[in-house]
Amino acid sequence: MKHKFSPLQFLASLGAGGISVIPFAFFQYTYYQGKGLVTFDKIDYLSLTFLEKIVFYPMEIIMIVFTLIHFYLTVINFVNLYKWSKTDDFTTYKNNPLENGGLMTPFLSLAMTLNVFIGPIRFFIPFFSQNFQAMMFPALIVLIIIAVLALYWEIKLLKISFINSFDVSKINFGWLIHPFALGMITVTATGLAAMSQNENIAHTGAFIAFVLGSMSLFLLLVKLISIFKSHFAAEGLPAKQFMPSYLIVLPIVTILAISGFRLTHYFEHFFGFEVHAAGVVILVSSFAFETWYLLFGLTLLKDYLTKDFNIKEYYVSQWGLVCPFVAFSVLGSMTWRAFVPNPLLYGVIIASILTAIYFFIRLSSKMIKYN
Repeated sequence: MKHKFSPLQFLASLGAGGISVIPFAFFQYTYYQGKGLVTFDKIDYLSLTFLEKIVFYPMEIIMIVFTLIHFYLTVINFVNLYKWSKTDDFTTYKNNPLENGGLMTPFLSLAMTLNVFIGPIRFFIPFFSQNFQAMMFPALIVLIIIAVLALYWEIKLLKISFINSFDVSKINFGWLIHPFALGMITVTATGLAAMSQNENIAHTGAFIAFVLGSMSLFLLLVKLISIFKSHFAAEGLPAKQFMPSYLIVLPIVTILAISGFRLTHYFEHFFGFEVHAAGVVILVSSFAFETWYLLFGLTLLKDYLTKDFNIKEYYVSQWGLVCPFVAFSVLGSMTWRAFVPNPLLYGVIIASILTAIYFFIRLSSKMIKYN
């Protein structure tokens, strides 16, 4: 049976983009000691240890393969989104506050595309690394367009949720797509704020980050309180198609933590504030939170992963299993550099990468077979 199109399918292109960025973050924060961002030609392959070689070479293949998958899925999803937007099903979906958060996933994927350019593409292609500062202005223009459209749709969807009555007891963690999308744009904006040498570009990026970041944080807190209140009032766990959304908290915390960390660099560079310690606290405390939350979430998902996930059926919401492990490995790499460089964390980062890839491959095969 062929499934109807759902905007949540953009979680697949988001996951592919996230996996392609993991190796870049890994190289940047666990290996590279120079200034700026790591590139292919800044890695001394002759001096790598045997362990580093068996890790680094597959990492580079992962970057290339998943970058291509990200762009392929992004194009396919936007073509399908355009066709779907002309149907009555789109109108029904848009006016349903329990579902319409999925309309923010295209912005998630687009913001990730900008991060793919900053990470894997700039890593391999000298043109982008050599002209990195020159690319800041075009990137800012694209970011402004994405941010304005995302803000327009977020306010529109919030208005619908205030006007249209719905059963609050039926909300679930998938409702957190709203702050997730705004947070992804925020982390991209803080990248420009922290890395641009042009004061106007950096300030504009920072302002976009403050606007969307404050909205993301507000919605995260409000929705989390509502979700937990609704959950404790209900009996047992939600339906299995909503189970993967339990872990969506992790990527939201990750992108907001990285945003805060990058803003400390922005304030140090342009205002001379001594806030490096604050950046470290943001990273470490966020990674500590994610550590216990991931264990808690996996405990709740144990029966689902061992039984329901292996059933021969496919739910688009299952793509929500990829991003949490992407987020945990990226934030883990940053914590390695900032706080605790030890073999145990190194192993945890590698395990998270492999888990994200495992879920992506399994879900891709499911999507092809059952969609």
